[in-house]
Amino acid sequence: MVTKTKSTQAEIEKMVKILGKMEFPQWTARQRLAIGCRILADNGHGSGLAGQFTARGEEPDTMWTLPYGMGFEEATASAYLLVDRDLKVLEGSGTPNMANRFHLHVYRERPDAMALVHTHPPYSSALSMIGEPLHVSHMDTAMFYDDVAYLPTWPGVPFGDEEGEIISNAIGDKNAILLAHHGQMCAAPSIEAACVMAVFIEHAARLQLLAMAAGEIRDIEPKLGKEAHDWRHAPEAMAVTFHYFARLALQKHTDAVFQ
Repeated sequence: MVTKTKSTQAEIEKMVKILGKMEFPQWTARQRLAIGCRILADNGHGSGLAGQFTARGEEPDTMWTLPYGMGFEEATASAYLLVDRDLKVLEGSGTPNMANRFHLHVYRERPDAMALVHTHPPYSSALSMIGEPLHVSHMDTAMFYDDVAYLPTWPGVPFGDEEGEIISNAIGDKNAILLAHHGQMCAAPSIEAACVMAVFIEHAARLQLLAMAAGEIRDIEPKLGKEAHDWRHAPEAMAVTFHYFARLALQKHTDAVFQ
């Protein structure tokens, strides 16, 4: 019989303190968003023009968003637009993506959300097509344990306010949602966390589809799932993971994202 040593709260707090002492580049919000877009593109979230990565602006009812027609693969810091609640451009040059209107609804309903990622990556999209909610049952994806909502119906092309109301109601207080016949959305307290969550929700969907093809998925013990969830959501842990992905992305994209 294997004896497992369980992580204690004291050990988790000790690790958080260690991570908190690490130093990272002081990038602006627009730079972090642009780097995040390149990270997501490298991890299968491009989907043409379907990818959306926004962040709450400093003023109420404002957000940073890419202009319509720009994909994650070509995002730069200077391309990001600051828009108001009516999608009027306050800073930057370009035409906002009308499909991003629903983000404003989520920001109003979720004051804790500072950044949102909505994408149509292949595995999350495939899972959304078969009517299966996300089943979290692996250590690497425990950040979603008991923290993913599910919208079982598709409200159609997202140009009006109705989708914003539907999605903001459906996600409730969860940090992520799987949208039937559509894709995924992650709501996070930081740009870094939103990016990391988006990478890993697609990983979770892929693992689930592989496991379903092989057999029946077994649940993890709730206490351990909750413990792992909270550890992965520590801001320090999110920051470390984001900057790991950022280093890889910047090796490929050099300084283009900072333009």
